[in-house]
Amino acid sequence: MSNVELSQVQGWTEEFEGMWRQAGGCFHRSNLRSNAEGYVHGLLSNVGRKNGWQLAEFLGDETPHKVQRLMNRASWEADDVRDELTRYACENLLSPAERGVLIVDETGFLKKGDKSAGVQRQYSGTAGRIENCQVGVFLALASSNGRALIDRELYLPKSWCDDKERCKAAGVPADKKFATKQQLAKHMLIHAFENGIRPKWVLADALYGSDSKFRRFLELKSQPYVLAVSCQQRLWVDYRQKRFDDIVKDVPADKWFRMSVADGTKGPRVYDWAAAKYGVPTEDGLVKWMLFRRSIESPDEVAYYMCLAPADATPQDLAVAAGQRWNIECCFESAKQETGLDEYEVRSWHGWYRHVSLSMLAMAFLAVVRMKANEIDEDKKTMLTWCR
Repeated sequence: MSNVELSQVQGWTEEFEGMWRQAGGCFHRSNLRSNAEGYVHGLLSNVGRKNGWQLAEFLGDETPHKVQRLMNRASWEADDVRDELTRYACENLLSPAERGVLIVDETGFLKKGDKSAGVQRQYSGTAGRIENCQVGVFLALASSNGRALIDRELYLPKSWCDDKERCKAAGVPADKKFATKQQLAKHMLIHAFENGIRPKWVLADALYGSDSKFRRFLELKSQPYVLAVSCQQRLWVDYRQKRFDDIVKDVPADKWFRMSVADGTKGPRVYDWAAAKYGVPTEDGLVKWMLFRRSIESPDEVAYYMCLAPADATPQDLAVAAGQRWNIECCFESAKQETGLDEYEVRSWHGWYRHVSLSMLAMAFLAVVRMKANEIDEDKKTMLTWCR
């Protein structure tokens, strides 16, 4: 459903008011709270491009000064909004019977010039090549009820950290030090764990999975994970190190199983899977696995995973978990298309965090509205069944 269609869903206004009672407390002055509420409404609207001028026009302002002040000079903390949207997402998308999963990934924001915080020529997964862009590392929460981005960190390249004058001009905190994307992900996961989120799995691509320190961090937290790794990842097998792309060649034919773990744009995504345990269980009884996913049409195309799982987990459980990582790609697509995640015109460090946090809040709200709209549809189906 589009944002316009969702706005017609019964209870949309009441849901927004309930969400804003929770998040609006981050803005301590009434006029600031009203401006922020209007900004979120604008992000949820059908405005063509959600930049300063068009949002101002949506709000009935002759100039974008209010919007620019909200993003730059006004006194409020983006991290407070982040904390409230995390609570809102957990309260609505999780249930006592389902802990959900946390997913780490990054996305690029194409930019011109060299003034925006963290911008430089670097690889952008969005463009699929090296571009002049900013890169944000994100944490998503996903469950059977829906998915939402719940945390974010702007990646600051080392060239920026070494240039104090450039950082000062972009409003980067003076004490900001270089951190890898894996370290940013670890910081967000620690914050999630400290706030009571204990997901069934942590999922990430090979940039994070191939980092032994990142895996060790999760193991010390007794946190199950399914992490993609590169084909060059090595394990000790029969007293010698072997690469994963060599190990997969020795998988017996009868150990592969075929299953679909998620629906794609062209229907169910069906792959062949194989898994094997390795090493010894941890002190908490968690078991380490290697997992392989092979294309049916092109058997030479193989994805590799390292996993930490409960003792009763099966290879099918690991495959299902691996398939859930694509939820964060769906989050990026939805947030960019529906709530203007990448349509900001701010250059400063704080401006980036402010816009992105409000965009994520708007996206979490849409996820909850969609969930409740689907529940209404299911109730209608049930009613029709009873009437026959």
